[in-house]
Amino acid sequence: MTTKEIIKITVNLLVIYVAGGVLLASIYAYTSPIIFKESEKEKKEALQKMIPEADKIEKLGDWHPHEKHAEYFAAKKDGQVLGYIVQVFGKGYSSYINILFAVNKELIVQKVDILSQAETPGLGDEITAPSFTGQFVGKDTEHLKVKKEETKEYVQSITGATISSRAVTEDGIKNGIIFLDKALKGGSSPSNNGEKQEGEKPHGSR
Repeated sequence: MTTKEIIKITVNLLVIYVAGGVLLASIYAYTSPIIFKESEKEKKEALQKMIPEADKIEKLGDWHPHEKHAEYFAAKKDGQVLGYIVQVFGKGYSSYINILFAVNKELIVQKVDILSQAETPGLGDEITAPSFTGQFVGKDTEHLKVKKEETKEYVQSITGATISSRAVTEDGIKNGIIFLDKALKGGSSPSNNGEKQEGEKPHGSR
């Protein structure tokens, strides 16, 4: 192969590379605003479902449980606060569990939604089941404790998935309410730095 042929091939590859880059950039520039708008729409719908009677969901601020970005909101109707919605992350068995929950003005849990998780199929992923998330309704921080035995007062652990259950209950929702309480009182806004709960086993063990 001659030097001239090598240069020709190199130039052709460079042109293709540049053209491909320009095309990808154009596609991104076109689709990015659409994706952002769709994401904001889904977010708004998810928040509205937490407290459906609210006519306004107002963002109060940001916080960083486990150094992940999360937000918290006030739900209002006719200018009056109905309750609060908090996003939080709990450290599960094999993933950080993204949780959205709503509380009333007394900080009693009203609804829980697991936004995303990657826990063990058939075990930890049962945290998304209504039979588990429904246990939180009506509970305050004193009763957000996981119990392995059958219980109505506290939260019954999913069999074989204690870490996942605690991640949602104690590391997630309970810590989220504690944070919200301090934030509403104007105190320091602590961010969960991933310290282990008492009795929690390390990742990789149940």
